[in-house]
Amino acid sequence: MLDEREVHSPTTIGRTEFAECLRHLHDEHKGIALAHARRALKEEPQNPFFLSYVGMLCALVEKRYGTGEKLCREALEIKWNHPQLYLNLAEVYHQAGRDGEAMATLRRGFISTGRDVRIRKALKKIDGRRPPILSSLGRGHLLNRILGRLRHRMVGPVFTGNVGSADITLDGFLTVPLQSARR
Repeated sequence: MLDEREVHSPTTIGRTEFAECLRHLHDEHKGIALAHARRALKEEPQNPFFLSYVGMLCALVEKRYGTGEKLCREALEIKWNHPQLYLNLAEVYHQAGRDGEAMATLRRGFISTGRDVRIRKALKKIDGRRPPILSSLGRGHLLNRILGRLRHRMVGPVFTGNVGSADITLDGFLTVPLQSARR
C-alpha cells in the first residue's frame, strides 16, 4: 500500500519552484509567484497544492476566476482534508465577489479539516456577528441572547462586507505557510 506522501511528494525541481512561489507570494509579487507555481505544476501535475496555488493565483493575478475555481476544486478532490486548499478556494470566491460561497467553503473546510485554527480565523474575519449588546456579560448570557434576537428582528441580518486578513494578508483571508518557503 502506498503512503500518501509517496503519491504526492513533489520532485526536487517542483519543490524548489513551489518554495520560490511561496517566497514571492509572501513578498506580494503575485505575478512572479504564479510563474513559479506553474513551473512546479508542470513538474508534478497531480499535486493538490500546486493545483490549488496555481488556481488561486490565476484568480488573483489574471482575474480568471472560473479557471481558478476549477483548479482549486480539482485539488480538493485529490486531498479534501487540508485547510490551505479550502483557504485558497475561498480566496478565489472572495476575489470573484462571491463571499457567500467563500463562507460556505470555509465552513465545509472547518469541518473536514478538524476545526483548523487558520480556517477559524478566516471565518471570524468574515463572520457577520455583532458584538454582544451588554458587553460586560458574556455572549452566551441569557440577557444578551434575548436582546440579540430582538435586535436581529428589528435591524435585520448583518452585512458581511469586506473580508479582513488571517495570518499573512494577500488580498483577502489567504494564509501562506512560511515555514516551508523560508530557511
